[in-house]
Amino acid sequence: MRNVDYVLVRRAALRDLRSGRREKHDVCDAHPELLRAGRNVGERAVTDCPVCGSSDLRLVSYVYGDALRHANGRCITSDGELAKLDARHEEFSRYVVEVCLDCRWNHLQRHELHGRRWAV
Repeated sequence: MRNVDYVLVRRAALRDLRSGRREKHDVCDAHPELLRAGRNVGERAVTDCPVCGSSDLRLVSYVYGDALRHANGRCITSDGELAKLDARHEEFSRYVVEVCLDCRWNHLQRHELHGRRWAV
């Protein structure tokens, strides 16, 4: 499998929040570094925040892989940057996290496998 989508986990977290089984501080706890990345390099999401309704929902992409060296754990800010890593490396992971700059909601949206090994 090349991609894992966490939409069902997201839906369950929001259901639990709305039903009172989870508190807002349990799901709106974004780390300050994630908020900074969302503010400075995050891509604006096409939907509003599912918790507070703010239009300041951002998507932040991180890449991880043993062979990435200096790029390991780094934010990816463009498709071109991702394409360069795809061409240079055999395999690495990209994690896309959504984060609200207003209420601090954050959730892992998806995990993708990238690199030459996974080229179509």
